[in-house]
Amino acid sequence: MKERKLSIREIIVLLIATILLISATACRASKADQTKENKKVKEIKIGTMDLVNPDLVARKEKYYEKQLGVKVKIVKFDSGKDVNTALAAGSIDVSELGSNPTALGIGNGLNYDVIYIGDIIGSAESLVVKNNANVNSVSQLKGKKIAVPFASTSHYSLLNALKQAGLKESDVKLLDLEPNDIHAAWKRGDIDAAYVWYPVLNNLVKDGKILTGSDKLAKQGIITADLVVARRDFAKSNKNLVVCYIKALNQANDLDQKNKEQSIKDIAEILNISESDAKFQRNGFEWIDGKKQLSKEYLGENIANVLKNTADFLKEQGSIKKSPTLKEYKDHVQTKYLKEALEK
Repeated sequence: MKERKLSIREIIVLLIATILLISATACRASKADQTKENKKVKEIKIGTMDLVNPDLVARKEKYYEKQLGVKVKIVKFDSGKDVNTALAAGSIDVSELGSNPTALGIGNGLNYDVIYIGDIIGSAESLVVKNNANVNSVSQLKGKKIAVPFASTSHYSLLNALKQAGLKESDVKLLDLEPNDIHAAWKRGDIDAAYVWYPVLNNLVKDGKILTGSDKLAKQGIITADLVVARRDFAKSNKNLVVCYIKALNQANDLDQKNKEQSIKDIAEILNISESDAKFQRNGFEWIDGKKQLSKEYLGENIANVLKNTADFLKEQGSIKKSPTLKEYKDHVQTKYLKEALEK
């Protein structure tokens, strides 16, 4: 039987199909390499704080499952302190957390690396005061009760805001409360003000007003961010999983750039809020393109500076005894996983 030759059109169609198949499975195809790395790894445990960044979209669109090719377990936390505790115990493999708890974690010897930037924090974290407190500026908070999750980016921002207003930490009564507890204390009338993030912040402004926010502080050089970290021992043994994890985050970031409406819908569904609220919250954060993250402005250099500045300030405030060197922080910012994810 004479073989039929393929037409040029059929050849092109086959080539396109092959390319699409390769691109769709590029990260997972390398699981052949994974058999050497992680024969026992059947699950990756991903920590989340439900922060408004690509993690939410990756979860809604099932990008983690599509890219990783292993069982995905999402573990939720209320604060960066809890994330650090879980990372120290090895109960999660990768996670998002704020730059403040990241600086503290590395400073306290936790063996993890910053591998991605979830977002740069803007107005989504702010200092809000009750309307009946008769306070119109940060300097008027002297003697007031202010709630904030200690060791969080909000804590760092609050201390800087007080300092800029000429107040010492001892001039106010600081209360260490988790976001949900802040909301409860606010409703009971136990506190006058709070520095916190959405969605709790959204509830507080209903009978309060914002005095300052992380967006305004960032313009003065006081930058806070939500970072993504990976335990070093896990990443060393499961490099491909970490690369695919970042690839999923990049995919979510790309969706946000190309189809903002879909991204907002995903955020609304994951957080169980209205799309208008999701849009408002999304606008409170800056998402950074994966390629751009490699520049000196971000992972290439500045994030290490942000972590060092954070640690220096916390030492000045007496929150930590020793601030690691800039080199130590640079050693904990790892770009190789992002570079490989962008190449796949």
